[in-house]
Amino acid sequence: MEKKSNRFTTVSIPKRLADRTKKFIEKTGFTSLSSFVEYLLREIASGKNEYGKEEKEDLEGVEEKLRRLGYL
Repeated sequence: MEKKSNRFTTVSIPKRLADRTKKFIEKTGFTSLSSFVEYLLREIASGKNEYGKEEKEDLEGVEEKLRRLGYL
């Protein structure tokens, strides 16, 4: 059986970005910064657009931006 502590990991983002994002999500249905980030990552990782079609070019663009920022 998997330990509960192994089910999650910590991701670090700049505090300023976290604070701005928290203000942004106050106007949404998200209850926490973690739930919002999880949603975004699931959307990006799915590789599909709103119509269910693959968006490989968009995903590659996001990966390139993350690489330039030093996250990949």
